[in-house]
Amino acid sequence: MPRAVPRCWRSLLAWAALGGLLAVAWNLKHPLLYWLRPCETALLLAVAVLGGSAALRQPPAQRSPGRRRLLALGLLALAGLTLWRELEFHADRRHVLAGGRDLQMLGEHFIVGFRSFAEVEPLAARGLIGGIYLTRRNLLPDGVVTVAAGIARLQEARRLAGLPPLIVAADQEGGPVAHLSPWLERLPALSSLVHAAPPETLAVRARLHGERQGASLAALGVNLNLAPVVDLRPSEPDAALAFLTGSGGRAIDDDPAVVTEVARAYVAGLADAGVGATLKHFPGLARVREDTHLRRASLAATTEDLRGDWQPFRSVGNGSRAAIMLGHVVLQAVDPEHAVSHSRIVVQNVLRGQWGYRGVLITDDLNMGAVYGQGIGRVAAQSLAAGVDLVLVSYDPDQYFRALSGAARALARGDIDRRTLQASSRRLRAFGVASDGRGRERGSVAPTAAGAAGGSLAAIASPLTAVVDRADAAASPANRL
Repeated sequence: MPRAVPRCWRSLLAWAALGGLLAVAWNLKHPLLYWLRPCETALLLAVAVLGGSAALRQPPAQRSPGRRRLLALGLLALAGLTLWRELEFHADRRHVLAGGRDLQMLGEHFIVGFRSFAEVEPLAARGLIGGIYLTRRNLLPDGVVTVAAGIARLQEARRLAGLPPLIVAADQEGGPVAHLSPWLERLPALSSLVHAAPPETLAVRARLHGERQGASLAALGVNLNLAPVVDLRPSEPDAALAFLTGSGGRAIDDDPAVVTEVARAYVAGLADAGVGATLKHFPGLARVREDTHLRRASLAATTEDLRGDWQPFRSVGNGSRAAIMLGHVVLQAVDPEHAVSHSRIVVQNVLRGQWGYRGVLITDDLNMGAVYGQGIGRVAAQSLAAGVDLVLVSYDPDQYFRALSGAARALARGDIDRRTLQASSRRLRAFGVASDGRGRERGSVAPTAAGAAGGSLAAIASPLTAVVDRADAAASPANRL
């Protein structure tokens, strides 16, 4: 009996492990396992082969024919499921790379992360994407000079192909979220301005903050910053949630009027440097108690309850050229079935209808747990069908192939109205070629990028002297950034 108990536990552990491996195979190339991507498929197949061999080599006295057959079937299922999911992914990839008019029509609405310029160059040159997302993994191997030159090459390839300039997006909020630092200067979060400066100079400081940050972004070739955060600061912050998302330090203030004032000035400062802004994360995360990076989130509040939360989005969005990022939060009072990032009701009835917002709407990353489990291709298609202009697939670049292929199938079925895509394309054209007032276009590489590619690292990594001089003239030394 004592020997039977350990054997029973070993059997249970073996079946549990097989069940876990089958789940991994079913979700092959899941964003949560991105770190395992280089060897994931090979590892699963090796386990299936070696496990089957070990089972067959068991001494006859230890074999149970029924269990052995079940184990063999389980391992065969593991190998088959892994191969099927791998082939399915490659079919999506081939579908996208085959190109064609429909894929180009859809592709211009995607902003994608990437590991190397060699990986993204054919997509950019063939019009299969509308933008790229730049983060520290792109800067780690090569640094700013090489990356600036790579961006310039992509933009030149687009020009030669007769395509509009790429949107080059980055997430450089300042403070805890500064994904291009330390290569670019790390500025404090916008919230630091609220108490560091007299109220009468707050707007001036916020504008200079935006211009200073925008100058280094533009020098690198970035033309869209995924900032500012205009979610109100939670009145009763959840400590665990704040630890995961950093929401306390990222939110400007809990007063909608203050957030609006700071955000409007910061957006203008970015525009002065030739960089677009993004107001995030609509419908506001102040009342949300779930982390959308990991799971579904919802708001039970009515639209009347959310009037103050929405003031910065509505006021700054309609008074500037800033885009609005749609979070993966369900507004139960408006559309209980879909998060706002892929809700036609929210986009068309609230934002386009009630607000009259005519600017660009961009989703939060579709790799996030709140929506990924619904099928990234399905969610991407629903977002575009709703009238969202840009779909962001940043953390795990491989998911772009699934997302675009799924959207293409939806378009072929008629689930996406071509007129909706055409209207969205017109908004992107207006957004991407807006002049910054200095004779260059937002959406094209800033002139300083050429100098950076030639080795002028200081122009990127340090604030411009003129900006610093203006800041000194605008406020006393005690209030300098």
